[in-house]
Amino acid sequence: MLIAMRYGGLNSEHGMFWGYASMIISLSMVFFGVKSFRDNNGGHVTFLKGLQIGILISLIAALFYGISWEIYYQTLGGNFMAEYMTAMLNKMQAAGNSAAEIDAARTQMENMAAMYKNFFFRFAMTMVEIVPVGIVVTLVSAALLRKREVLPAIPA
Repeated sequence: MLIAMRYGGLNSEHGMFWGYASMIISLSMVFFGVKSFRDNNGGHVTFLKGLQIGILISLIAALFYGISWEIYYQTLGGNFMAEYMTAMLNKMQAAGNSAAEIDAARTQMENMAAMYKNFFFRFAMTMVEIVPVGIVVTLVSAALLRKREVLPAIPA
């Protein structure tokens, strides 16, 4: 996320790509964390233990993701909602949406922008972005790594 912030990726047309790419990169630590536990635990980890480890790592990654977003928002992204709203309304207009549809979307986005000014709402929205991705990565990692033959540890 910090790299995307530096190079303007969050405000670009590809902002969603950069956002999810940063989530996947940070959440790759779930896989490696569960694998490390398995390798240091006699080459065995149960699905439940992998799930516990993965959820904990995901929550830590989500916390850092949320803190990074808040730093960005407070320092460089104060106009984020206004810029986002303008971009979405322009996209709707270019797509040929009716004036009534655009006005309804504007009203909805203005309401969201008002709520987004509240730190707790903003932080919760940020968590809602990354936590589901973390859960999916955790489920896949725990399911794969419970099998000893998936990336077995290299003997020392």
